[in-house]
Amino acid sequence: MTARRKATGIALAGIGPLVLTVLTASPAAAHGSMTDPVSRVSACFAEGPESPKSAACKAAVRAGGTQALYDWNGVRDGEAGGRSRTRIPDGKLCSANNPEYKGLDLPRADWPSSRMRAGSHTFRYKATAPHKGFFELYLTKSSYDPAKPLKWSDLESKPFAKVTDPKLTHGEYVFKGKVPARSGRHLIYSVWQRSDSPEAFYTCSDVVFGKDGGKAAKPAPTASAPTARRLAAGAGKSSMDMSGHGHDGGGAGTPTGFVTPAGADAPAPGGSSQAGGNAPQVQGGGKPAGGRQLAETGGDGSTAPMAIGGAAVLAMGAGALFATTRRRARHRG
Repeated sequence: MTARRKATGIALAGIGPLVLTVLTASPAAAHGSMTDPVSRVSACFAEGPESPKSAACKAAVRAGGTQALYDWNGVRDGEAGGRSRTRIPDGKLCSANNPEYKGLDLPRADWPSSRMRAGSHTFRYKATAPHKGFFELYLTKSSYDPAKPLKWSDLESKPFAKVTDPKLTHGEYVFKGKVPARSGRHLIYSVWQRSDSPEAFYTCSDVVFGKDGGKAAKPAPTASAPTARRLAAGAGKSSMDMSGHGHDGGGAGTPTGFVTPAGADAPAPGGSSQAGGNAPQVQGGGKPAGGRQLAETGGDGSTAPMAIGGAAVLAMGAGALFATTRRRARHRG
């Protein structure tokens, strides 16, 4: 074997594991959660993963730990492909059958809830990465009992709202739906199925029509969406990719569509708020870093930007290494 071939072989053998290390060490991609009406995971994250206030969120942390709340935007099934009802078993709808989110499946009548009324409602879904796809919203039947594990048969067979590729505004998908009439405590279940991937995302939002007729010993607290400050503070402890797959031009570790507000818990400029209905107390929406709007659709989320960037750097380094070894080999020959 010539010196040139030997040096090249050594370089190739060394660079492969480095590239694989960067790719496998990157955080998992994640994409969002419902904020109006507020999802369970968002409500508990807003209370604070380390010291939640409500009894239900405390129980969720005891069951599944705090990491599930820091990873608020990752309740998903990467292989759903439109088969949610067959892939997610009864009793595990709110966790999407992911063990790390099992605390969200606890059957309780005191989950933090949002006020809801029949008729037209504007729904908001905070997205940390935009993708083509459709949303389906299901409401529980009149016979729903929140003190029992949620089953597919507890939901109406058809969604009361379905929208394809809704517009993304300040980091939120915003769309309207006509809510059926109900009374007391119910649940809205959302399925966000991507059309550019089998991946789907799920949320459970606890809502109350009129008076809370649940079986909780005490009235359940009002759910609040996480503020921009809370999201920014928790991003460092998330195991999910918060970079938005490069759509916003912001740095890694900053949730796409969010900026840290000047006030302690004030919504960032451009954040949404709604009067009446079940509007979250604070939405926390804001313009992406650099002032540019997110792309409305696109991006497959298959590889985290950190992995791509790291691999690119390693590739350039490998090129330089090959060139150096070739020059040395030629010199020696």
